[in-house]
Amino acid sequence: MTYEEFVAAKRHSVGNFGITPKWQPEGMFDYQKYVLDYTGKKGRCAVFLDTGLGKTIIEESLAYNFVKTTNKRALILTPLAVAHQFISEAAKFGIDDIEYSKDGKFSKKIVVCNYERLDKFNSDDFGTVILDESSILKNFEGSIKNQVTAFLKRVQYRFLFTATPSPNDFVELGTSSEALGYMGYTDMLTKFFKNNEDTISPMNIGTEWVLKGHARDAFFQWVSGWSISMRRPSDLGFSDDGYTLPPLVEQDHKVLNDHKMIDEGQVLMFAKEASRLTDIRAEQKITTEKRCLKAAEIGVNHKTCVYWTNLNTEADLIKANDRDAVEVRGSMSIEQKEEILQAFGSGQIGRLITKPKITAFGLNWQHCNRTIYFPTFSYEQYYQAIRRFWRFGQKQEVTVDRVYSESMTKVMVSLAAKAKKANELFAKLNAHLHQSYDVGVKHNIKTLKKPGFL
Repeated sequence: MTYEEFVAAKRHSVGNFGITPKWQPEGMFDYQKYVLDYTGKKGRCAVFLDTGLGKTIIEESLAYNFVKTTNKRALILTPLAVAHQFISEAAKFGIDDIEYSKDGKFSKKIVVCNYERLDKFNSDDFGTVILDESSILKNFEGSIKNQVTAFLKRVQYRFLFTATPSPNDFVELGTSSEALGYMGYTDMLTKFFKNNEDTISPMNIGTEWVLKGHARDAFFQWVSGWSISMRRPSDLGFSDDGYTLPPLVEQDHKVLNDHKMIDEGQVLMFAKEASRLTDIRAEQKITTEKRCLKAAEIGVNHKTCVYWTNLNTEADLIKANDRDAVEVRGSMSIEQKEEILQAFGSGQIGRLITKPKITAFGLNWQHCNRTIYFPTFSYEQYYQAIRRFWRFGQKQEVTVDRVYSESMTKVMVSLAAKAKKANELFAKLNAHLHQSYDVGVKHNIKTLKKPGFL
């Protein structure tokens, strides 16, 4: 390889590296066919589709087309308990060369497995890999996250599917770009962003990254070059008939703190807004019992309901006050978690206690329209949690009871701000759909002069 060829191979090109899909299942909607065709031609693409728009059948159709064209297997990675949904959905559309593998063994061309079981597979066995609800990677420990990223980079055709493309931090899109084989994370930061620390170390605490003035449009043009996004069919020019969400009712329940807070050694007469994470954690601990009692008081009145907790102590207290609720706990085996989640999804279990980082991604729970949530600063977890119920296909009004302590006003304000930023991101991506951005290569054409003393 010549030096020129080496440099060319390192260019951050954005283009089409895939195939033209030849097969589409009967019953596929026009916008789904469009996404399938666009994504298939890309070969490496991020797909930001909102919940209930048919990501599952698009992923399976992608896998089927690449298997038929390349004669190499395709692997679909899913969140916990979602693999079964893929198998049942495939049967509806006549895709039979597919199976769910729990132990790394397989005989079909399309293989579905959970993220937690990826260590049982070899990347050399696959020509295509698809990550379902790819943003869930942030919930895993570093070992699983690094394993998934490394596995993805060793496969030729790569796809990321999620409903929440880094909704509260645009710079996180750099990890998707790098995983897909486009511009690296650090390169993206230096090209499009600036920060308050004058550094290129993205992990420094307190470093705030904002888009450079001249890059406000260029950044989204670049992202649109390797992704496609949609919150409703009309975003891509199709009809929204049948895709109107039912009303979402967010009911806030503020729990008062009866204990006197201490700030810098001084006992406070009145509660104040928490301004530091340590303050929030302290009051959350103090108000745990009252918040859980309130949650159970609401939940026991509903035949079907999901409690979203953050701590085991919260789950324990809710369980003590709602003995019919069944808990999914992190310490359980994968098999135990799957069994409980499938039982809830089929209606065998009425009320469920779980955590957003365990089960907030990918599951379809349109049979339930009531949920209780303990808010945190994570908008993504909140959005994903409520979208298990509030999604296209839900026939009833969905009610979310948000239970929080009185000093958490800033948390609630932060969630609202992040929701606005998520809407801004989708609007920007859709505005620049199909626009290309030339990353460009700078050539040094200056003539160098030697110093006089040489």
